[in-house]
Parts: sequence; C-alpha cells; structure tokens
Amino acid sequence: MPKYYEDKEEDGRACAGIREDFKACLLQHDCVVKEGKMPSECLKEGHCKALQTSFFECKRSMLDTRSRFRGKKGY
Repeated sequence: MPKYYEDKEEDGRACAGIREDFKACLLQHDCVVKEGKMPSECLKEGHCKALQTSFFECKRSMLDTRSRFRGKKGY
C-alpha cells in the first residue's frame, strides 16, 4: 500500500504522498542500492516510471488552469 495512506506527519506541499512514494521507489531500487548509481541515473534508465509519470501529472495539474474547471481530459 502506498505510504500516503499510512499515518505520518503532515506535509503541506502539493503532491506530497506521490513525492514520498517516488523518492522511496528510487532510493530502494536495486539500481541505487546494489549498483551504487545516483537516483538521477536510474531515472534515465527508466526505473520507477509509473510513479514519475504520476508525480508529473500531479504537478502539471496544479499549473493547468483549464483542468481546474473542466476536469481531466480523456486520452
């Protein structure tokens, strides 16, 4: 279960739950732990792609004024 559903201290930043899960995914991935690479290098290789996309969509929805009124677009 994602961490943002569990009891934790309050983080007032936007998209805080997805941010924590994305960070944890990168830091606990074999690419970082076993191979000793930087998290940015692991991102370029495509690890934790689903959380990266979710975090991007969350941040983008804050900037897109149309989505506030119309809701999400159907793809």
